[in-house]
Amino acid sequence: MDKYKKQRARMLERQIRARGVSDERVLKVMEEIPRHFFVDEALLDQAYNDNPLPIGERQTISQPYIVALMTEALELTGSEKVLEIGTGSGYQTAVLSRLADRVISVERISSLAEKARKILERLKCFNVLIAVSDGSFGWKDEAPYDAIIVTAGAPDIPRTYIEQLARGGRLVIPVGGAHEQKLVRVVRGTLPDDLEYEDLGGCRFVNLIGEYGWKG
Repeated sequence: MDKYKKQRARMLERQIRARGVSDERVLKVMEEIPRHFFVDEALLDQAYNDNPLPIGERQTISQPYIVALMTEALELTGSEKVLEIGTGSGYQTAVLSRLADRVISVERISSLAEKARKILERLKCFNVLIAVSDGSFGWKDEAPYDAIIVTAGAPDIPRTYIEQLARGGRLVIPVGGAHEQKLVRVVRGTLPDDLEYEDLGGCRFVNLIGEYGWKG
């Protein structure tokens, strides 16, 4: 018996659906994936709370609503190849793996990447590749991507992400200062510089550290 099932259902209704997330595929996956797998044992009683939680290495697992909001903004149908920047705990990665055909996730901290790999294997998320690298470069080897999601705040949108985004692709990224950002969605049109920007609201993420982000 999954003793966290009721907590996930409550999280879904009060934190996510009530705030306007309506993509039923996203909602179903968020209700199914055990978020408590991705938090430290000492924080298990907070796994489904409406806030981010520390995961070590000065990183966090994002607030459930933000995970749902960013995922919905990608408009995934199941056939996409997705690039995720910042594997972290692997929770967002797991959500993406259930909604896309393939996920490439880049994490700069090797210990987090290894821990996430083990949890994702446990959940049979076999369509995920985790690479340890400077995420601000993206991951050129498998570009272009139908969708790119960045789970760390950048001072500006790295050009590398735009270059690796497929025509018609969607990029979701927090952009702004080191302590507060706005969540931006970029949709790439048929021409190289045909870009449509949408402000999805305020947010607060850890910094994107790297060559095209914040300097460590």
